Amino acid sequence: MRRADRLFQIVQHLRARRLTTAAQLAEWLEVTPRTIYRDVRDLLLSGVPIDGEAGVGYRLRPGYDLPPLMFTFDEVEALVAGARIVEAWGSPTLANAGRSALVKIANALPPGRRDEMEKSRLFAPGFRFNPAVGATLETIRQAIGQHRVLDLDYVDAQGANSNRSVRPLALYFWGSVWTLGAWCESRNDFRNFRLDRVSGIAESERKFVDEPGKRLEDFIKSMEAQD
Repeated sequence: MRRADRLFQIVQHLRARRLTTAAQLAEWLEVTPRTIYRDVRDLLLSGVPIDGEAGVGYRLRPGYDLPPLMFTFDEVEALVAGARIVEAWGSPTLANAGRSALVKIANALPPGRRDEMEKSRLFAPGFRFNPAVGATLETIRQAIGQHRVLDLDYVDAQGANSNRSVRPLALYFWGSVWTLGAWCESRNDFRNFRLDRVSGIAESERKFVDEPGKRLEDFIKSMEAQD
């Protein structure tokens, strides 16, 4: 990557986040933190209003704007592939959002570049996706955003049925299967639930708040410790 492009990317990353560390920028741009420190210094000298310091993090002062970079062909393909996966394997709401996003992406491209979207040969056929799973997915997605406890009727791999009250934390897509990562109040521990094994689902009236030991970051640490 040319240095000019890297400087532009740094500004773009700072625009997108409230606080970004040099280590994060270095990882994303595949350079050393020392290089990031030099780049940020040069951006400051050129008048870009960056607040922060090395070792803490950086943020772009509100009000500063810079036109976005034009998508590359690979970026267009990545966006198209992602939207098609959501359209084919997501909930009805996400499917509509995926289609809408593709229209907006096309409109953001110059006329000569819009053909690149049509040239993409990355597809995500959804004819094997059970619509009932899509409905379950949307219920869980809404419950995650609302911090609402869910009551599940669940069938495990051995065919045993159980009723679970869970705090939904995150949804994961594994290529053909969606899973829910949750704090299971019935088992007092983290659990993963395959959505295609959820035979019944209902939102309870109870809401939950994040508690140490029961949050998404705790769930991720728990899963990593099992690897």
